Amino acid sequence: MPYRKEKFENGDIVHVILRGIDGNIIFRDKDDYFRGIFSIYELNNLKPTEVRVRRRIRIQFKKTNNCGGRTSATFADKRERMVDILCFCFMPNHIHLLLKQVKDNGITEFMRKIGTGYGGYINRKYKRQGHVFQSSFNAVKITTDEQLRIVVAYIHTNSLSLNYPKWKEIGIENPQEALDFLKESKESKWSSHLDYMGIKNFPSVTQREFILDLFGNLKKYQEFIEDYICWKGNPKE
Repeated sequence: MPYRKEKFENGDIVHVILRGIDGNIIFRDKDDYFRGIFSIYELNNLKPTEVRVRRRIRIQFKKTNNCGGRTSATFADKRERMVDILCFCFMPNHIHLLLKQVKDNGITEFMRKIGTGYGGYINRKYKRQGHVFQSSFNAVKITTDEQLRIVVAYIHTNSLSLNYPKWKEIGIENPQEALDFLKESKESKWSSHLDYMGIKNFPSVTQREFILDLFGNLKKYQEFIEDYICWKGNPKE
């Protein structure tokens, strides 16, 4: 299961990357993606949860998340969170998470639970054994506001590589096309980007106020993402 020797302090903001062992695919279909996103919601909890309660939560979660902007119901949140999930992006063989620790040892314990919980789901579903994730997750502590803005944009544009391989090296001819991909494609929906665009996708998962305060508002966030794509997508300029 994923672990990290270093200790994080409460209030630390950390960019975490969790990869499938040997580069293996960890999300093979839509159900896997949805289960993974539900897992980072459900397992971010110091309180133990009975199986029957977990099933009820999963049904409620599905009704009030990932509804293409049509969600109006309020999702009851009775968890005692270990971390604030500021943003995330799920890729076929790895996960990006931007976490703020709010409980002692929160990041390390949260990642341990993800390895056990989602890893167990994958092993049961695909009748396999052994570790699903690499034994150690990558973690970079964020120390400045500028670094934080960049890492949010980096995480939320990560799925562009699925449609524009090596876009940061060779550029993107049409940035608007890339923005549309992030907003409308089925490949890019497994992230918190849409929720930051004001489109309800997985609104229960993230705590967005801190990041939105950093950018100023939704419009300034959107402008920063566009500028980031134009900057990274035109490395020779």
